[in-house]
Amino acid sequence: MVYTRQNQRALTAAQKKRFVAALLAVKRKGQYDEFVRTHVEFYVGDGDGGQRIAHMAPTFLPWHRQFLLEFERALQRVDPGVSVPYWDWTVDRSATSSLWGEGFLGGNGRRSDRQVMTGPFAYGSGHWPIKEGVTEGEYLTREFGRPRDPIELPTKDELAWAMGDSLYDSGPWNSTSSRGFRNKVEGWASGVGNGKFRNHNRVHRWVGGHMLGADAVNDPVFWLNHAFVDLLWSRWHRKYPDSDPYLPAGGTTGTGGVVTLDEPMPPWKVKPSSMIEHGHLYRYA
Repeated sequence: MVYTRQNQRALTAAQKKRFVAALLAVKRKGQYDEFVRTHVEFYVGDGDGGQRIAHMAPTFLPWHRQFLLEFERALQRVDPGVSVPYWDWTVDRSATSSLWGEGFLGGNGRRSDRQVMTGPFAYGSGHWPIKEGVTEGEYLTREFGRPRDPIELPTKDELAWAMGDSLYDSGPWNSTSSRGFRNKVEGWASGVGNGKFRNHNRVHRWVGGHMLGADAVNDPVFWLNHAFVDLLWSRWHRKYPDSDPYLPAGGTTGTGGVVTLDEPMPPWKVKPSSMIEHGHLYRYA
């Protein structure tokens, strides 16, 4: 059955409660930390050596689509009526947005150590210990807007910059690609300081704390950010029906290469070509 992913701002209090309850259940089972480990393992960027799959590569979008589906299935094994909502960060742009409410994702980290003190994922609740991290510490951290080096969430104009590129991706197929929707929505740009980060990347930097690193999955807002990025890929595909929905089609395999259209994406056997359409699985409200 096709299910719906909703804008988080449209969720009722009951829907938020069910989503949070499913998250906590997956965490209790130990499955949530498996998702954290997977993301850390595949956090490979330019210059790191090996094949880039999840980031700084054409597979950024199909890899995270499959990652979202795997996570959503884990939630639905707990509660079949739950799906991952999305966060439109061009609209809900402040620390006072309902997204950060006590009954949903909780708020900012405290100034002294960035520890999240409110909501169901606060360490004090006893339900969300950080077990898989790239730094020490058992509590979830955030630092909205990075006060020591201020940054804002992406604007509608920054998103339009990405959506306005009719090419999916281009060589050298990494964070330096000057053309292509993938690199622009992922958020790599020329510039200095915070100007280098747009769209998806800027969201990670604005939230701060755990969202800054390979273990960003430790913050449940990770999923809402990527659900919106997934929606943007859908919108881009509809906007440019005559453009190749994924590039490269072939010819770039080998050491340090990227996954082409009909090659499997580790750690699954799923190919980018099978991830382009999602209407048989879910839709967006």
